[in-house]
Amino acid sequence: MSSVRPLFPVVCVVMLSGCSAGAASSAPATPASSTASTSEPPPTVEITRAEVEGAQRGWCDALVAIGAASTGAKAKASEVLSSAYDYEGLGVLFKPTLTHGDQTFRFDQQGALAYFVGGDATYPNDQGFALKPWVACSPAIRKVISRGDVAIAMGNVTMTDDKGGKVMVDKTFGYARGKSGELRIILHHSSLPFSPTR
Repeated sequence: MSSVRPLFPVVCVVMLSGCSAGAASSAPATPASSTASTSEPPPTVEITRAEVEGAQRGWCDALVAIGAASTGAKAKASEVLSSAYDYEGLGVLFKPTLTHGDQTFRFDQQGALAYFVGGDATYPNDQGFALKPWVACSPAIRKVISRGDVAIAMGNVTMTDDKGGKVMVDKTFGYARGKSGELRIILHHSSLPFSPTR
């Protein structure tokens, strides 16, 4: 009969005569129920509204920092995208405010970076949204829905430029808890508020 490698570790269970001679340890066997529990994922920690509020304040601070970085704006934006967004995990659904056509939706870090700082020939219409520069940014969350280690928040963000002009945009952010417990953005949808014509 051919040898088949087991899919799961073999547990040596002590019966009346102990383990077979091939067992390396003479320590008492761990009960099967205890061994099984060690392979289970860690318990889910519910994402709180306070965590979401902190993450959105952090996003606003990062937006201002990118514009203030001047010649280092691209490096700063790359740092923000790597630390605040989940491109290395679940991925990110990114729909910026001022995009259109086949470049409306961005699913990779290159597309997001182009939107924030421009200068990418693949995205010729991107002028660098974060380079305004913005000097202030404040979120106003209307509602948070949290289910375990995923949460969605909807509301507005108001940004102030260096000439005192203010722009308010509608924002929906989705978050997942990262491996170290931090929140990572998995959804970023932005649009200008609708103004009906009369």
